[in-house]
Amino acid sequence: MELNADFTQRVVVHSDQMPWQASPMPGVDRRMLDRIGGEVARATTIVRYAPESQFSAHTHTGGEEFIVLDGVFQDEHGDYPAGTYVRNPPTTSHTPGSVSGCTIFVKLWQFDMADRNQFRKDMAGELTTATNGIAQAILHQDERETVSYVVLDTGAHLALEAEGGIEVLMIDGTMSESGEKLEKGSWLRLPEGAALSAIAGSQGAKVWIKSGHLPHAKAPKL
Repeated sequence: MELNADFTQRVVVHSDQMPWQASPMPGVDRRMLDRIGGEVARATTIVRYAPESQFSAHTHTGGEEFIVLDGVFQDEHGDYPAGTYVRNPPTTSHTPGSVSGCTIFVKLWQFDMADRNQFRKDMAGELTTATNGIAQAILHQDERETVSYVVLDTGAHLALEAEGGIEVLMIDGTMSESGEKLEKGSWLRLPEGAALSAIAGSQGAKVWIKSGHLPHAKAPKL
């Protein structure tokens, strides 16, 4: 399966307007944003766990990273409330689920296969003091990519250039980019060489950003 698999193109998906699709596990639904592969895939997805639902135990052969958008995500390693960023590199494993229900934004098979840096972070707790209406937290950075969380005041201008492409998830609020309104749940991917220039709306904006990573985009090696 290929979905938004041409990484030379600008892509916008307003995920909150998409229908939920059932996953192979009862009570776990998803909205696919991009994908290369079948059930084992390089994938970017919004996943919703119904209350008392659980996914089967699995090992992250290609790694996973996720942020909890609402509710509380859980596994045998602990509870992860909304606003938590997690990196589970290749070789890690868990049995995910949620007693009360939750929604996460998750990326699979997008790690350096030698990466063993596992951690969780409270994104808001990592924020710097705002400058020009923008507070930022660098959540992860290596030679392949930079992952950050950014909070913008009303009317703040977010400008970013990255040689390896830029990806943005709107967590809350609104932004205007290239004449298009990005709202909560909107997902934007800009190709290599493109620059991000966005203005926060009247309620400000909270966004998750990854940059520099698109040259490494490829299907999983099984």
